Amino acid sequence: MEFRFLMDFEKHLVDEFLKGIGLELEKDVDETLCCFEDGEIIGTCSYSKNVIKCFGIKEEYRGEGLASSLITKIQNRMFDKGIYEYFVFTLEKNVQIFKSLGFKEVARADSVVLLEGGTSDVNRYLLNMLKASGIDVSKKRAALVVNCNPFTLGHLYLIERAAKENQEVIVFVVEEDRSAFPTDIRFNLVKLGCRHLKNVTVIKGGRYIISSNTFPSYFLRKKDDKLSIYTKLDATIFGMYIAKIFNINRRYVGTEPYCDVTNEYNKTMLNILPNYGVEVCLVERLIKDGRAVSASIVRSLLKEDKLNEVEKLVPQITYDFLKTEEGKRIIENIKRRDLPH
Repeated sequence: MEFRFLMDFEKHLVDEFLKGIGLELEKDVDETLCCFEDGEIIGTCSYSKNVIKCFGIKEEYRGEGLASSLITKIQNRMFDKGIYEYFVFTLEKNVQIFKSLGFKEVARADSVVLLEGGTSDVNRYLLNMLKASGIDVSKKRAALVVNCNPFTLGHLYLIERAAKENQEVIVFVVEEDRSAFPTDIRFNLVKLGCRHLKNVTVIKGGRYIISSNTFPSYFLRKKDDKLSIYTKLDATIFGMYIAKIFNINRRYVGTEPYCDVTNEYNKTMLNILPNYGVEVCLVERLIKDGRAVSASIVRSLLKEDKLNEVEKLVPQITYDFLKTEEGKRIIENIKRRDLPH
């Protein structure tokens, strides 16, 4: 047997191999390790940033230690690259392989399990987040999870509603940096835009608020399956860990007329979060000029150079940023390509 990390021009071989066993190679992998026998791929594993993915072995070679060898070599490679905390989404049938190598289960939904390895520890990570935030956990509080790509009057309306109805509010800004507006900009716009709300604390969401971009699709052929499991897993992690550590008993969400992912997520939260003592407050979206305010509409208007119409849909802090040099660069990028929500 020969183990080798592939060059980019060889990646199509892995894709063909994975498709042959009912999987697929995701486009965002950083490196891919393959095991060859007599010149043919018999097993493979990849990683993207700190997520191990696209793990597959030919049926006749399972149970021979190949899985452990692949995963261990990927772990060592990530360690050499300075990645000491990592995650894997896998099917239930593979869980014991990963657990035997020191991975710990975080949560599961249907057939998919999220495990963490290396120095990752969900409870320690969230307790450090809590400590850094300075939040007093003796008080019950409401929470919102927002991406704000960019921060709109719709977001502000929902946050102000939560602030009015609760003693304390936390706004988690999604940290995954795959939006048109970079994480730090989104975070700063929300933080500055909420300065007048004295009972609102804005913090970055951290790595346990899962992005739909990090959730794998390679073992889920149907888009509906991917969406359902992703939303269940994310809601479960929020209920099991985040709500418990931050003493959250309410979560506010806006109704969603445009985005299937967000709409599905709302339904999932309504089913899952009450099991963890978290009430889901579904609030009707803010309406302007006969349509619900959304970040996707703002981005569409920016793409069409309609900054005057955008002004009606965003707080002053966002509008002022859009007129800066950095804001203009982001608008130009939006015009050049379509980006995720």
